Amino acid sequence: MGSITVETTPLPGGVLITPPRFADNRGDFCETYNAETLANSGIDTVFIQDNHSRSRFVGTVRGLHFQAPPKAQAKLVRVIRGRIFDVIVDIRVGSPHFGQWFGVELSEANGRQLLVPTGFLHGFVTREPDTEVLYKCSQTYSPAHEGAVRFDDPALNIDWGLDGVDAILSPKDAAAGAWRALNSPFTWEQAR
Repeated sequence: MGSITVETTPLPGGVLITPPRFADNRGDFCETYNAETLANSGIDTVFIQDNHSRSRFVGTVRGLHFQAPPKAQAKLVRVIRGRIFDVIVDIRVGSPHFGQWFGVELSEANGRQLLVPTGFLHGFVTREPDTEVLYKCSQTYSPAHEGAVRFDDPALNIDWGLDGVDAILSPKDAAAGAWRALNSPFTWEQAR
């Protein structure tokens, strides 16, 4: 039996997880989540809510979002159909990585998952039609605690790889605030 692959990202706290797949003539099998296996790899986040999004069109952007304490959410993101470019941005005041972003392609084909810790903005753009994303959350959704930053804010300079495709946004994401206006509720000290 193969073992799970756990890789750190350039932003401390962000983790890439790739569970092994086992294929035979019927197809394949994968254990997508096992709390004990992750705990043995140093990941002890408790997840209490699962979300499922389906995006019909290429270029659909969801994000950049966060939830403030006491409802701060860590997320474990994976794609069950299609492909996304998934992005995290460090918003922990005092962090040596504050304002830096990391992006990775998650797809049905590669089976990778991204652990998004609290203290980060999170968002993604779809790269295939009818893309479906599942993600586990460590807290329930709380509109009173949610925040957002505009996905294309020039101060962040995120390369979403849209390559001429017009971004499709929800009205809420289209109205998201500027990076410079963000009053982050997270500090580096809390995360350590």
